[in-house]
Amino acid sequence: MSDGPRRRQPGCLYAVTAQDASSHTVRRRVLVHGRVQAVGFRASCLRRATDAGLGGWVRNTEAGDVEAVFEGPSQAVDALVQWCRTGPSWARVERVETSDDPPRGETTFTIR
Repeated sequence: MSDGPRRRQPGCLYAVTAQDASSHTVRRRVLVHGRVQAVGFRASCLRRATDAGLGGWVRNTEAGDVEAVFEGPSQAVDALVQWCRTGPSWARVERVETSDDPPRGETTFTIR
């Protein structure tokens, strides 16, 4: 049984448990460059983000890239960002840029 999300440790106010770290809500913006349009990238991203329980969105850009925002537990967001580095089998990802944004409380994932 857990003592709650935080446990009192001598010499510090609180120690963060592994559960706290993996469930901390983050919001990460991703810009994926390469052959990433017309290869099922957005649909695959939607399916994976929905399965992971993430909020946010994914869209094609006019420059030919794919932009996505993932919001949810840090571990799940990290996994989706890692997936974006390869994408679906037809994609050829050349480069991925990421940046963190303040969480907005999004709980559903959409294609824009």
